[in-house]
Amino acid sequence: MNSFTSRLNALFAFTLTVMAALTFCCFLTTVFNEHRRPVELGVGKVNVKNVPDYSADRERSDLGAITFDLYADLSPLFNWNVKQLFLYMTAEYKTKEHELNQVVLWDKIILRGENTILDLRKANTKYYFWDYGNGLKGNNNVTLTLSWNVIPNAGTLPKVRGSGSHKIVFPDQYSSGRF
Repeated sequence: MNSFTSRLNALFAFTLTVMAALTFCCFLTTVFNEHRRPVELGVGKVNVKNVPDYSADRERSDLGAITFDLYADLSPLFNWNVKQLFLYMTAEYKTKEHELNQVVLWDKIILRGENTILDLRKANTKYYFWDYGNGLKGNNNVTLTLSWNVIPNAGTLPKVRGSGSHKIVFPDQYSSGRF
């Protein structure tokens, strides 16, 4: 006859197996959902300054400042399996030194139950727009994009880029004074 501990172990193993199977079935119900949404991005004020860089080997680096407009309705992304969204806006550009530069300028976490419609007007970036060198002045190939990670209760963690972007043209002259 089986002892109490062996019966308890069998019950525990069976429970874990059923829970794993149910979690996998829950994952299957949302794995093929479309996570892409249209995003409208715009830019207002664009400035670039040449400032001292105390953290690198260079003497001076470019610091960009922009204000941006953002509209995105992310409510269709939320279903019973989505816990939160991690949004981030990046700027991608090319310089003479590097083929691809990526800078995160803004981010936000949206939890389930919060407002999922983003309507920002003349918002400032959350992080500095540094270029370690002089790659921003006169650069006309800077692209803003909004991307997000869908954080599920069970399943994979998709990284999605919104459909829509905006190109920025930085001025040919450095601005003086405050941004």
